[in-house]
Amino acid sequence: MAVQVEIWTDINCPFCYLGKRRFEQALAGFEHRDQVRVVHRSFELDPGLPAGHSGPVIEHIAEKYGISPAQAAANESGIAAQAQAAGLAYRTEGRDFGNSFDMHRLLHYALALGRQEDLLDALYLANFADERPLFGDRDRLAELAAAAGFDAAEVRAVLDDPEAYADDVRSDEQTAAQLGARGVPFFVFDRTYGVSGAQPPEVFTQALAKAWADQAPALQVLGDGDACGPDGCALPATVQESSGH
Repeated sequence: MAVQVEIWTDINCPFCYLGKRRFEQALAGFEHRDQVRVVHRSFELDPGLPAGHSGPVIEHIAEKYGISPAQAAANESGIAAQAQAAGLAYRTEGRDFGNSFDMHRLLHYALALGRQEDLLDALYLANFADERPLFGDRDRLAELAAAAGFDAAEVRAVLDDPEAYADDVRSDEQTAAQLGARGVPFFVFDRTYGVSGAQPPEVFTQALAKAWADQAPALQVLGDGDACGPDGCALPATVQESSGH
């Protein structure tokens, strides 16, 4: 028996970064954690951005939501406080955003190798904790992947082939739409239960428990006949009568 948890995310998304940590906190305390399989799925927050696009986060947030740069900066500070409370590093200034399609292709490459978590963590740290820009630079992506222990030549081959793992990314995004995901992070447990957003760990604990319980339904006992237990065995009716009971 195993529970599969699929998590739709985007590297641009700060709540995906935070949600991953909160889910991991719940999973660490889950009794059957060794029987939970986690797969990260692709979701682009800005799929219309041209390849190679990169820009400053604060200006992007201000423009997208129609708020002032000061309000956008305050929003970033609020998210940073939540991230730091979860033990995550988070830079509020100097970060960029951009097209993430190549990152998702690399994450599918890493999934095929059974090392998706390693690459995802490296990308999150590079985006939210590193001073250097992340988006719009394939050399930067190749460098990050190599530093995370992936074969540099294989990574470069994936990046240089625009169709490598592209269908996997598009398939994930189509599935997200079919499941009704309108934003990320979006957690799906055995394609039965969904959790939207960076919820507190206890919400993920409840979802894990529910998914596990559905995998192992309570035993239904059909009939209740004579049996033996710690206190002895049930006596036949004739023995009970002869003993005066």
